[in-house]
Amino acid sequence: MAESALSGDQTRTYPRLVPAGDSAILIELGSEIDPEINSQVFALADSVESAEIAAVVELIPTYRSLLVSYDPTISKYDEMRARLDSFVTELEAIVEAASEARLVELPVVYGGEDGPDLGSVAEHAGLSVQEVIGIHSGIDYRVYMIGFAPGFPYLGGLDQRIATPRLKTPRISVPAGSVGIAESQTGVYPNASPGGWQLIGRTASVLFDVTKSSPSLITPGSKVRFVPVQSHG
Repeated sequence: MAESALSGDQTRTYPRLVPAGDSAILIELGSEIDPEINSQVFALADSVESAEIAAVVELIPTYRSLLVSYDPTISKYDEMRARLDSFVTELEAIVEAASEARLVELPVVYGGEDGPDLGSVAEHAGLSVQEVIGIHSGIDYRVYMIGFAPGFPYLGGLDQRIATPRLKTPRISVPAGSVGIAESQTGVYPNASPGGWQLIGRTASVLFDVTKSSPSLITPGSKVRFVPVQSHG
């Protein structure tokens, strides 16, 4: 069971709750980008959301923290802090109950028109194109968060051997489904948009569909596996 975070001493170890303006509380679970901390963040967010607390307006998970916005006319700060603290003290049990992360497999055509920067990534890494494909598709990636566009997953766990800087000049338009690398992260463009990531492949899977009850195919806390295929058929 996690140590109570209700103390007003904000210098102690994590987890801790700190005010964020007059209608939000930030629950910090760590200071680093770490898969275990991120798992705790999303397990906590799911638990708070499932509780359907009337005063809670919005939950914003990040790599290492959860921002809880609330309506101060319904719940005062001390009341909301105490309620959230009850979740934090049960964090271990909450994480254990949510330990099985959902896995999403994405078929990807690597290289060619679908991945025009694959050769450049291979050259930067000092590897062959096939080695880059094998490394990129060889692990399951954790979804740390969704941004900068609706449905765009930021994936953690990229092998540092293929980490590659962003393009010096971003593209005006990147096709939907494009799989890219930028520094130490990999991601997938859900829709056509400008972008500066190194494009190594493309998936035909639809990542974001506003007509569905759950528009985003990939959600924070889940895992993504890239599966090399020869065509989009």
